[in-house]
Amino acid sequence: MPEYRHKVRVPIWHGKESRYGTAITCLQVIPVALTIAGSDPSGGAGIQADLKTFHQLRVFGTAAITLITVQNTTRMSRVETLDPTLVSEQIDAVLEDLRPRAAKTGALGTAAIIEAVAACGLDCPLVVDPVMIGKHGAPLMDLAGREALRRVLLPKAALITPNLDEAAALAGIPVENFDQMRDAAVRIARLGAPAVLIKGGHLKDDAVDLLYHDGDFTELRAARIDTPHTHGTGCTYSAAITAFLARGYPMVEAVTRAKRFIDEAIRTNPGLGAGSGPVNHWPDNSL
Repeated sequence: MPEYRHKVRVPIWHGKESRYGTAITCLQVIPVALTIAGSDPSGGAGIQADLKTFHQLRVFGTAAITLITVQNTTRMSRVETLDPTLVSEQIDAVLEDLRPRAAKTGALGTAAIIEAVAACGLDCPLVVDPVMIGKHGAPLMDLAGREALRRVLLPKAALITPNLDEAAALAGIPVENFDQMRDAAVRIARLGAPAVLIKGGHLKDDAVDLLYHDGDFTELRAARIDTPHTHGTGCTYSAAITAFLARGYPMVEAVTRAKRFIDEAIRTNPGLGAGSGPVNHWPDNSL
């Protein structure tokens, strides 16, 4: 685990005036996390959601942008992917200086970007959120990208976090109920990752997520929250897991804590926007 020595100036308050005392050196371990994902100008998903989540969970967030979207809570009208070399250079700039303890991927767009990310030499736990379709139905990964994802990136992941539709695409089977979730988790794990979290938010009954880790299943159950404001839920959930991994929690505990975080984020959503608004990225941070 890297340690960083920081010069900090300690504020000394005198009524309404303030001055700074002598600079002191303190030793503080600051977990760094990296998100490699797309940009959402409305702030509810993508790197914007990831960085808010990192901050709330007391992790220093870094980011490499893969694609630019034009979207808000009611529509997505344009997606432009970046040059894979530019994506690689962003990642390299972070790795050479800040050394993340955990990283995640979100929307990657194309096979070329996925191959660039897979080749970047990350040496920390990688959470792969296999984003394929945006909230409003716009594709965020082409067919060649899906194949590259399976071939070069999933084998490097510590955890894969598909929703039901993404799990079906990766496993090659329908995933519409809990038994099919178990089957799909095992199939996806065979692609090379030691852990798979299938998110059951679109199940008909309670929102049950299923974690398959080192051959064991863990069910994460929560009462369904009746709200349209779930934009960025998958991004926020995987970012929370990444933050807890960066803080040193083992996989099962990191996922369990992140599940509590995202449930509270959905429950306390701010109700912003005319469509599917964002979750609350500032819920109780006692986690």
